[in-house]
Amino acid sequence: MPEDRIGAGAAAPRGRTGEVVRERPAVAPLLASKLAVASLPGAVVDRHRLFTLLETGAAGPVTLVCAPAGWGKTTLLGSWYRSHDDNGHRAWLSLEPGDGGSRLWSYLRAAVRRADDGPPLPVAVGSVPAVEGGDGPVDRDFLDHLAAELGRRPEPVTLVLDDFHRIDDPELANGLEFLLRHAGDRLRLVISGRTDPALALHRWRLNGELTEIRADELAFTAAEAAELLTAHGISVPADQAEELRVRTEGWPAGLRLAALALPGHPDPARFVDTFGGDDAGVADYLSVEVLAGLPDRTRDVLRSGAIADRVSGDLVNALTGRTDGDRVLAELEHDTGFVIALGSRPPAYRYHRMLADLLRAQQRLRPADELLDLHRRAANWAVARDLPARALRHALAAGESSRAVDVLVGHWAELVPYAPARPGPSAPAPPTPEAVRAEPELALAYAADALDRGDPTGADGYLRLAERHEQQLGGARRDRFTLIGAALRLAGAQLAGPCADVLVAATRLRTLASPPGAGAGRPPVDLSARAIARTAAGAAQLGAGDLVAAETELTGALADAQRAGLARTALACTGRLALVRAVRGALATAERDARTVVGSALDADGGAPADHAHAYLALAIVAVHRDRPTDAEANLVLAGNRIEQGPEPAVAALAGWVRAQLGRDRDDLAGAYPLLLAAHARLADQPRSGRLAQWLLAAEADLCTAHGDLGRGRELLLAPLDAATGPAEALAVALARAYLHGGDPAAAARTLPDWAGPDGDAWLLPVRLEAGLLDALAARAAGDHRRAARTLEEVLVLAEPDGFRRVFTRSVPSARDLLAAHLDSGTAYWPMVRELIAAGAEHTGPDPAPSTDRRDRGGRLAAAVPGLGEPLTDRELTVLRYLQSILSNVEIASELSVSVNTVKTHVRNIYRKLDATRRREAVRRARDLRLI
Repeated sequence: MPEDRIGAGAAAPRGRTGEVVRERPAVAPLLASKLAVASLPGAVVDRHRLFTLLETGAAGPVTLVCAPAGWGKTTLLGSWYRSHDDNGHRAWLSLEPGDGGSRLWSYLRAAVRRADDGPPLPVAVGSVPAVEGGDGPVDRDFLDHLAAELGRRPEPVTLVLDDFHRIDDPELANGLEFLLRHAGDRLRLVISGRTDPALALHRWRLNGELTEIRADELAFTAAEAAELLTAHGISVPADQAEELRVRTEGWPAGLRLAALALPGHPDPARFVDTFGGDDAGVADYLSVEVLAGLPDRTRDVLRSGAIADRVSGDLVNALTGRTDGDRVLAELEHDTGFVIALGSRPPAYRYHRMLADLLRAQQRLRPADELLDLHRRAANWAVARDLPARALRHALAAGESSRAVDVLVGHWAELVPYAPARPGPSAPAPPTPEAVRAEPELALAYAADALDRGDPTGADGYLRLAERHEQQLGGARRDRFTLIGAALRLAGAQLAGPCADVLVAATRLRTLASPPGAGAGRPPVDLSARAIARTAAGAAQLGAGDLVAAETELTGALADAQRAGLARTALACTGRLALVRAVRGALATAERDARTVVGSALDADGGAPADHAHAYLALAIVAVHRDRPTDAEANLVLAGNRIEQGPEPAVAALAGWVRAQLGRDRDDLAGAYPLLLAAHARLADQPRSGRLAQWLLAAEADLCTAHGDLGRGRELLLAPLDAATGPAEALAVALARAYLHGGDPAAAARTLPDWAGPDGDAWLLPVRLEAGLLDALAARAAGDHRRAARTLEEVLVLAEPDGFRRVFTRSVPSARDLLAAHLDSGTAYWPMVRELIAAGAEHTGPDPAPSTDRRDRGGRLAAAVPGLGEPLTDRELTVLRYLQSILSNVEIASELSVSVNTVKTHVRNIYRKLDATRRREAVRRARDLRLI
């Protein structure tokens, strides 16, 4: 019997002479290769973050791994499957076109039975009826028996169904849902495919029982891309590895094709710079796996839309003359996965970068007049929808110089300041000298387009060309030409980055916008130009760390932009103002401004307004101060990596501070400390950033203090404090913290500046709150409980309106005793204090003993409590703190979102461990032991 056949059935019949009679088997053979894990490529990266997701998903009924071709679905599942030394209770089934009907169910049952690592089983065994060969529908009795067989299993079986999209049997989904319903949680499905299966995914999603891994998760991270290259024996600098990941958008097949091509290339750096979808290997893959199966008219839609960086159904209709553009794009998104929805209303899409490269390469092979006509149609469409940047780009590409100049002159204020450059079609052919001599504004139009592409060098060349022809203009036309040129010079300075250059260019534009005597019988102030100049200046000052100057300039710019009707400029101001206010501690205002920006309507073709990154970073800082690390992490991701690698040092430093605080909250000292060092270093050559730089240095010292290294914490602060010529409240507060944590409340009180006086109004509010809390803690440590309570109440007055929590819940030294005593003594903020006590108990254990030595990974010592035989758990400590309140067990259960029986169990354990019989006795005993 061939080894690749599972099951032999009964003995073969023989004729009268003994020879074997060859008969067609009643049941088709099953191929063992379909029940084995697919072979993996030679170099595989173990993607542990995704393995964790798969393990989590395999504990529930359905895990879906869904992404387009080449996203490494089979490789991921195969490497995860093989990462277990013992694959018991796991099974694999590779699906192919033609699988269906009873044949498929025979394979499925065979796969399930192999999950026990037993010998191959025949197709028909035991009481389960055989599945007849062929492709007819499976008998219901078979499903009943299989569900019953699964339900009797002692352990669940996890079944991987690979390439599910290849099956077109409508009964398969119904049968799988039947098994999941009736197998008593003994069946777990892990399904991979290019499209969503026809299962009732919404039900599991609604119940929180569906784990989904899609292209966003499958995309390689920077570390994984570098590891993949290393696995292929390729050594390139980190920035080149990251550039390759960006060019492929983390697409595993693209990265692997690049890794295979790199070893033989004579110039690896040039290869990385030019690698794209038009690479021969990538082009072949996409042509076969994505484009080949599409109808000709659908491929034409794709190629036509590739002239734009974003497409909508409306634009497709304008380019192709169709009327069903929305439907076609939605189908392409579903069927290919390389057309990506932008989440806008009306729907808009972009092409995956690799596919866009390939389609644009194919466009260049089309007749030139066809391409010009497409751009002409796109320009008409953009003009009709008041999208000046797109209208300008397509008018230039179509060779329509006069239309491009009209767009620039009529909408120049809406073209600056510029959003971060987006990858798009190649630059238009340069203008002829004759065209520029006839209309010098044409060179300005080319400069504006170059800036929108993120090409300041090209823009500078066009601006120089324009300036050579400025003298031939006169009167109002020349004034307008000069004003637009100055605005574009300012935009170029912003792309280059240095604050001083931006401020010089902004001053020149502001002067042109407000000439001497403006409004007194002369042309009025140009509000648009002044708004742009002030926005650029405010952004530069924010980038340099001068929060006061930035807020003043941006507030004025916002007023000008609103009066001039410049919506994008107003959003740019609002996003940056949100960030400034988040740092200052005006959390409620910062959150409102940031949500105004991120919730603003998208352009008609799906383009997001500029400067979302600053708003998301503001929301991340707000979430940190409110002790919502999950929200902070999510908003930091939305802010994007570019903000940490961009030309604004202070903004990048703030992003680093957020990451460091999140690391500290995870007790990851090794990860948090270098982040703070890097953040502080970003401001080393920014003389305007004094207060912000001190705040970051104080955070660095606080991290040392929190982890018990008091000597290092004080060492970081003393010299800068001595050298400070102005206010240095953040450094003084951090030093007071180190003294207090070291057991010297008198030194802490002497070091603390006057946080409650008039000068405190100018402080960053988070620093002021920390100072007030330390003042209260020092008073309590010195035995002045009345002053401690009065001071804490003043701090709560400042903290409550903006929702500050972290300053209390993660305080060093711990504020738990202070808060608990304040709850007993009476406060106007009883619900807030109660919440802080409960939250603090979740975050902290006993305070680490002060020392100059390094602690464990969490920076804490497991100090034993004298007189307590068995330690209380974290949850018991939380319940214990509620016991000192007037709440009943029912109310405590409601506060903690647990059952009353659970609270009663914790209370019994507390009484037993504290050797108490009543609530008051337990509270008194806990206070004696300094547990509360």
